[in-house]
Amino acid sequence: MADEDVKTKEEVVKEAEKATKNIPADATDKAAATEGEVQAAEAPVKKKKSKKRAVSEGQIHVLATFNNTIITVTDTKGNVLTNASAGASGFRGSKKGTAYAAQVAAEKAITDARNAYGLSKADVLVKGIGLGRDSAIRSLANQKIIVENVKDVTGVAHGGVRPRKAKRN
Repeated sequence: MADEDVKTKEEVVKEAEKATKNIPADATDKAAATEGEVQAAEAPVKKKKSKKRAVSEGQIHVLATFNNTIITVTDTKGNVLTNASAGASGFRGSKKGTAYAAQVAAEKAITDARNAYGLSKADVLVKGIGLGRDSAIRSLANQKIIVENVKDVTGVAHGGVRPRKAKRN
């Protein structure tokens, strides 16, 4: 009596599969279901292709450290479109921190953004004190991107961190 109500794990899985395929629950195999239901269950659902959105204005964030330079291209809301870095552009070790590596990274990021999204105008936000600051901005002008304004958003220390405890002798 009680054993009839208990279903095995395999039966539960089969019922779940049948429910997702729109096959009647009482049918035990595909032969019992009508052909239309089987075809409807097996037909893949096609997703619409989403077009790449056109972004004519955006922001270019330049993070220039002593060891690397990271260029991120975003729309005006801050959603990332493309990014590139000196390390991703093929430079290794101490060469990542050079001005030339920053220039190559900026060219790569801007080219990708222009080709994929049609970027033409940008605000530049520069953070950090590395060698790539100026060369990255110059390469934007060479890429025919209209730079509307350049803003330095480098963090300024205000009070610093808590000092170590005093030594006791």
